[in-house]
Amino acid sequence: MTEPSWLNETEMRAWTGFLETSDLIHRLVERQLQEAGRVTMVQYEILTRLNELPGRRAGMTQLASLVICSRSGLTYQVGQLEKAGLLTREPDPADERGVLAALTAAGIAVLERTAPGHLDTVRAGFLDRLTPEQIAQLAEITDRTREHLRQIVPLIPARSKKKPITE
Repeated sequence: MTEPSWLNETEMRAWTGFLETSDLIHRLVERQLQEAGRVTMVQYEILTRLNELPGRRAGMTQLASLVICSRSGLTYQVGQLEKAGLLTREPDPADERGVLAALTAAGIAVLERTAPGHLDTVRAGFLDRLTPEQIAQLAEITDRTREHLRQIVPLIPARSKKKPITE
């Protein structure tokens, strides 16, 4: 058996720092979104992604890929947002089996109400602690790693094929 490629001190600091920073900023942003809009970070991301798309609607598979969420997780979150009146589900005219999630006026209002505080939180908790050069470096780093990970991590697992019931 070959020896694992252990992380050196700097690599370990980078890795654990990334994890801790990610967890802490996630908690900070989650708290702000709950207070301002009564939505979770995942729900806010769903609303934001829909708001950025033409017609403010998307198929569930496209949306799951954009927010990096399982189909079942997305279905649950979309259901919660639909109950709150922030989006609707409608048949996809291009796919008789498909469903589109569509942003409502109430969903747009939540985005308008929460976006200023969300941006302030992201800036105060994260971006304002970095120089413009560090932000540019971080953008390059995350672009590179995101591109790599999107190629190797299956975002939308294939639907399982149910085995026929045998006698």
